[in-house]
Amino acid sequence: MILSHKEIEEIAAAVTKDFNEFFFGPDTDGRRLPRGTPIDQFAREYLGLNVSFAYLSEDGSICGLTAYTDTEYIMEDRGFQRKIPLHRNEVLMDRNFIEPSQIRKLCGKRRFTLAHECAHQILFQMETDKIREACRRKYSARTAYSLRELKTREDWNEWQANVLGAAILMPQREIDLAVAYYARGRKLVSYDGTYAYWDKVALDMICQQFGVSKTAAVIRLRQLGHLETRPYSEYNDPLEVWA
Repeated sequence: MILSHKEIEEIAAAVTKDFNEFFFGPDTDGRRLPRGTPIDQFAREYLGLNVSFAYLSEDGSICGLTAYTDTEYIMEDRGFQRKIPLHRNEVLMDRNFIEPSQIRKLCGKRRFTLAHECAHQILFQMETDKIREACRRKYSARTAYSLRELKTREDWNEWQANVLGAAILMPQREIDLAVAYYARGRKLVSYDGTYAYWDKVALDMICQQFGVSKTAAVIRLRQLGHLETRPYSEYNDPLEVWA
């Protein structure tokens, strides 16, 4: 199943609307602060997924994986193979995410990884019976960020899960509210990665509100037309003071 970006946005809007009514209750007052999706509750209470943690790779390249049926994950551990049993509707996340020294630092990455695995489960339910039967013998692993050409079916699956995961974490309606609230409706401008003071403040607040990394927020804002990129030569911030 290959979906367009528009179709993925429509899926995200539908499931987040349904989840918000389930979790927050009817949205009777449109004048409210923007809210990020509580992805842990979305995974466990709405999708019925069992989320647990384990060491998944020696180099940290595997961030998470999800199983469509009872199976096992085999990893290399100091030269030996170790088998981790997986059960249907289980999401296994890298244990580094819950190490006390890493919880705060990896919060955004953990949330995005879990959203990615939730997206796999949602997309799986939309597949044909034939495809679902083939997938039941496998699991989908979430690897560390990489830029790859979309050549294989797996590439498309990962791209779609990334896009849907981001749209679930940062629904368009909530991003629109966030830009209206934190940026006063202005379009943010990135000067090759540098931001004027008030744009930087708005971007930081959006990242905190949605519990995502700056990279994830920038990609999402750009996709939705709330951020544009200009050359650094145009950068001029009247609030910047040079000592």
